[in-house]
Amino acid sequence: SASWVLVKTSILPMLTVDMENKENGSLDVKNSLENGRPLDPADWAVTDVVNYFRTAGFEEQASAFQEQEIDGKSLLLMTRNDVLTGLSLKLGPALKIYEYHVKPLQTQHLKNNSL
Repeated sequence: SASWVLVKTSILPMLTVDMENKENGSLDVKNSLENGRPLDPADWAVTDVVNYFRTAGFEEQASAFQEQEIDGKSLLLMTRNDVLTGLSLKLGPALKIYEYHVKPLQTQHLKNNSL
């Protein structure tokens, strides 16, 4: 019976996750959420953008996106120059933010929307 208890405990967390998903299940697939954010960055609010960069390890820089009111649509329109100069960020983090985050998000968005 000890092994049965183990199985039961490992299944329970999955069940609760499933129930939560069902409650939010009214969202269609296009708007499905990842970490509480819409999958398509174009649908992100300013807070989603800020949380994205916080999660990515740019705690300090994330607030700049808040101050400049950068939402997902704005993020997708940002040029390298915008990121490097428009946010008053240090050059090092700004380069990483653009090359490893903003640019890939833009590329991915274009791919997904040209299908």
